Amino acid sequence: MKFRVNRDVLADAVAWTARALPNRPAVPVLSGLLLEAGGDDLVLSAFDYDVSARATVEADVAEPGRVLIPGRILAEITRSLPAEPVEIVTDGSEAVLTCGSAEFGLLTMPVEDFPTLPAMPPKVGAVGGGVFASAVGQVAPASSRDETLPMLTGVRVDIAGETVTMAATDRYRIAAREFGWRPEQPDVTAAAMVPARVLVEVAKSLRGGEVSVALGDGVAGFESVGRATTVRLLDEQFIDYRSRLTDDWPIRADVRVAPFIDAIKRVALVAERNTAIRLSFGDGQVLIQAGGGDIGRGTEVVDAELSGDDIQIAFQSQFLLDGLAGVETEFVRLNMQSPSRPALVTEVPGDADPAFRYLVMSLRLA
Repeated sequence: MKFRVNRDVLADAVAWTARALPNRPAVPVLSGLLLEAGGDDLVLSAFDYDVSARATVEADVAEPGRVLIPGRILAEITRSLPAEPVEIVTDGSEAVLTCGSAEFGLLTMPVEDFPTLPAMPPKVGAVGGGVFASAVGQVAPASSRDETLPMLTGVRVDIAGETVTMAATDRYRIAAREFGWRPEQPDVTAAAMVPARVLVEVAKSLRGGEVSVALGDGVAGFESVGRATTVRLLDEQFIDYRSRLTDDWPIRADVRVAPFIDAIKRVALVAERNTAIRLSFGDGQVLIQAGGGDIGRGTEVVDAELSGDDIQIAFQSQFLLDGLAGVETEFVRLNMQSPSRPALVTEVPGDADPAFRYLVMSLRLA
């Protein structure tokens, strides 16, 4: 095998594909990146039996072939190369990488032992990369990191015709985002539980252009601008999140998002871990309070427009901040019932059924 490729193009493709490499591979070959050169393309692949990543870039291929190279060291090398074209040639058990005056001889791995990547399932629709990334960024923070409860580590994706809803929960909050897309079939319906960590990586890397979504046989696929990822789906079991996000909210408070977030972050500096941030709404303002323990205390006032009775309510600060960070309008609306009930965070101006909804559990006031 022998090919030449642009240094920046190769480094970017290697870095993206290497994200799928397992930290503790079940077998040694899974730590490798598979390079396949043919025609005018170079295809780089990684696979750990659950997640696959494949990137295709243009290359000047002199001799087609396949080679398996340790992935992480290849990523380190390509990132540090000079701004010169890169040539890779296989020579026996070595892959010789040359760039300018730099040369590396990397021991290859048995390419025949590398598992076959899963085929991309049937395409069900497509959405703009920006919309996709925004939706994932809004809901993924509410997913759990507790691997003993797999259902809570995923993002639920519900597809109904031209509408997609993403939702996630860790039992203490629920985040949901609805958006329009372009389905392959106008009456398509589907549901899937995608691991949140994979969806976050996909959203980061496929922000440009249009993202094609594919589903089938327990696998989801995402593809955009020469890059494709497949992931094994989690069990479809999930809570009835929609019923928890619709309720009567007798108290509403509209607050400007940016100063609200900044004030909470400042006041939280004196809050001990997992202690409450207290919000007192009334008289055209919200009083934010925290602390009072061994560190000290902090207070700050932010303008707020209140509809309904005055209320004092408390939240875990990071949970509240995660919800506020997902708001894309200038103002946020906190919909509340009582100090002991969860509150619903939505954007303002808000429709009867807002696109982004974030339900967060309140904490007991001391």
